[in-house]
Amino acid sequence: MTTRTTKSTVMFTRPFNLTGFDGEQPAGSYSVETDEELLEGMSFPAYRRMATMMQLDAPSRESAGILQVAVINPDHLAAALVADAAHSPDGDEFATWRTLNMPSTANPKS
Repeated sequence: MTTRTTKSTVMFTRPFNLTGFDGEQPAGSYSVETDEELLEGMSFPAYRRMATMMQLDAPSRESAGILQVAVINPDHLAAALVADAAHSPDGDEFATWRTLNMPSTANPKS
């Protein structure tokens, strides 16, 4: 079975809440990875999403260098980004769409 991992970065301009993490998270850039598997037997390449994960930095100095990674619902992430963009000072309503649909790299795995 062939899988691929797509990595992207999302940016929040305001603090946000997201299912999968404890409490409110600060504004900033966050790494998101999506694992997908190739559907066999199709006449064209098609992938099924298996998991979406988001990475947070440790919240305190005592746990510096420790990363928290959680499986998240991509629909909840999209909703949080839309809510954040609604309060964006530059008013770029397409920033969220570009963030979610233009991944920075894709690393196929076999």
